Amino acid sequence: MIESYGYAATKASRKLRPVRFERVGLGPHDVAITIQYCGVCHSDLHQVKNDWGNTVYPCLPGHEIVGVVDQFGDEVKGFRKGDLVGVGCMIGSCGECASCREGLEQYCEEGFLGTYNGPLEPDGRNTFGGYSSNIIVQEHFVLKVPRGLRPEFVGPILCAGVTTYSPLKHWGVSEGDMVAVVGFGGLGHIATQIAKAMGAVVSVISTTAEKEADALKLGADAFVLSTKKNQLAELKGRFSFIINTIPEKHEVDPYLELLARDGSMVMVGVLVPEPGWNQQSMIMKRRSMSGSLIGSIEETREVLEFCAAHGIHPKIEIVDIKEINSVFKRMEKKDIHYRAVIDMKSLELDRHVQQRDLGAIGH
Repeated sequence: MIESYGYAATKASRKLRPVRFERVGLGPHDVAITIQYCGVCHSDLHQVKNDWGNTVYPCLPGHEIVGVVDQFGDEVKGFRKGDLVGVGCMIGSCGECASCREGLEQYCEEGFLGTYNGPLEPDGRNTFGGYSSNIIVQEHFVLKVPRGLRPEFVGPILCAGVTTYSPLKHWGVSEGDMVAVVGFGGLGHIATQIAKAMGAVVSVISTTAEKEADALKLGADAFVLSTKKNQLAELKGRFSFIINTIPEKHEVDPYLELLARDGSMVMVGVLVPEPGWNQQSMIMKRRSMSGSLIGSIEETREVLEFCAAHGIHPKIEIVDIKEINSVFKRMEKKDIHYRAVIDMKSLELDRHVQQRDLGAIGH
């Protein structure tokens, strides 16, 4: 066992507080990582609050992990002590189903193993994430950070970056395509940069007028306020591809109307059922609405290289781990512009906190 410490929410309080726990020992194919930075994803907030009804407490969030290799198993070939590495949303999958064999671990038919909160089914099994001092991960799910990316900026790319890169790549966005990014938060501000680097003509659609300057600075060709119905009406039938990053339940019809014939809108931000939509609008223009789930390990490797090559990085705010509960409150108020990243140097155990046994965890 390896002693660890971090911040977790218990079922009783649902607020994050300092804890000690043990991680299982190093296996032959495992990499032990000392964590330097961990991004704060909106999913962390949803999971702590059990908004999706599948949280296993205690819940220790964090799936935007950046750190250095401290130890590695005897069979590990690709890493050495001191390597700068990242760990995203997954730390395991069955490796045998059709999706895994095709290199699409995020669609594992057995269910991928989440970096925290274990499997997708709340069956009592659990994993603990990156709001902690260290983590142990199978070699396949550890990614080298390419030169050109500063470590504090890498975490959000491992989640928000690959979540938007994967559909942009899969739907073949390329030079001259008319693309809309709906929502300009943690995902949307990275999606804008990636789509622009792919050569698309990018419009950002947001409810917040104050974000216009940032959107244009990050490469958007146009900014549209969705609260202005006349502005949306002018875009009817304009776009071949829309990536919808809104993380909350919302009406989708206004955005479907913006698609050209054969256009596609891909949902990446919301995990609750949407209100009904107008099937006639889709049928008459052969439009489609689809979903996309994070990205594969290979796509994560690609997006890291892509961002390094194109100078893409998220806009971040470095925070202290002791501020995490107030950071969550600020996220609910949409007061984080655009991603909070925890500096793990701030993670120090309060000497007066009693040791809590959160249980040994698997890989």
